[in-house]
Amino acid sequence: MYRLIYKSRIKVTVDWDLITDILHSFEKVNSEHDVNGVLLATNTHFLQVLEGRFEDVNEIFMKTVCDSRHTIIRLISFHVIDARLFSGWGMRGIGVFDFNKNLERQLIEKYGEEEGGIKFPLEEWMVLAMIHDIKMVHDLPSWKV
Repeated sequence: MYRLIYKSRIKVTVDWDLITDILHSFEKVNSEHDVNGVLLATNTHFLQVLEGRFEDVNEIFMKTVCDSRHTIIRLISFHVIDARLFSGWGMRGIGVFDFNKNLERQLIEKYGEEEGGIKFPLEEWMVLAMIHDIKMVHDLPSWKV
């Protein structure tokens, strides 16, 4: 089992329609190949965590690299894991641009600001901490540790 995390700058306007389109376009592939994770989106950036078999996770990432909507793609981590953190999530999409102002302010204080939104970290442990922080506030389904 592998976990891949990447961050990218997005060339188009990010809104719920775009996130929904992306999630639906990979829904069947992710289900067939038992890939799961989470996609975070600000108005300007994506941060995605993928978990699954090496070949499947790598294939999805390579499609992302070739997707013309992305630019400045940064691979944060790609390695073997003992267990999934997002088991049962399928692929959850979280629009970080749609948070209440209090939560947004807290996340900016903790993780920084980038282009007017919350800055996505470039270290795996900080990415997972951010997702945990968001999960706790929004009462998202538990993940397995």
